[in-house]
Amino acid sequence: MKSYQEQFLEFSIQQDVLTFGEFQLKSGRISPYFFNAGRIVGGEGLARLGEFYRAAIEDAALEFDVLFGPAYKGIPLVTATAIAFADVGRDLKMAYNRKETKDHGEGGLLVGGPVEGDVVLVDDVITAGTAIREVLTMLDQRDQCRVIGAVVAIDRQERGTGHRSAIDELKDECGVQVISIVKLDDIIEFLRVHQDFEANWEAVLRYRETYGVAV
Repeated sequence: MKSYQEQFLEFSIQQDVLTFGEFQLKSGRISPYFFNAGRIVGGEGLARLGEFYRAAIEDAALEFDVLFGPAYKGIPLVTATAIAFADVGRDLKMAYNRKETKDHGEGGLLVGGPVEGDVVLVDDVITAGTAIREVLTMLDQRDQCRVIGAVVAIDRQERGTGHRSAIDELKDECGVQVISIVKLDDIIEFLRVHQDFEANWEAVLRYRETYGVAV
């Protein structure tokens, strides 16, 4: 695990963004951990989160022109990430979509800079991949851009209805490289070396044995 990944997990636990217990997911599964970026409500925390997204993008050596945040959770995340890049001298265009078309003012579904060239999506987690697929469908109708990647906070490395993860399905179906700040394996390793989390480590291990994808 790289230093920025360990720092991200420490930060997420301190901010109560990554919590442990019993959480019912939309799938009906009871997960022993849950990630909710919406718990970050202050500017300092959002700025730090943007730095972690930037680190993951830099680590993957993605070359792109525009950052795009799928509504709704992706909007503050893409904003924080764009600011984090500006802090190191890279002023990137950013944009996001509305859920509903606006028919007054500037109108349309898209807000922000022109969505042209190679695009990277910024979101919190991918469960079924529905939100990202909707954005891909919308952006595919635009000749000026091409979605080349997506970055999320956590890759749950978890099977969907079949034997593959939603991230793997997105890669194969849409040709989009999906990267994450951390993976479930990183969370397990973090819990393993921190004795205060021994019970959580065992619960997450059992969950991976039941629902994890082959890696």
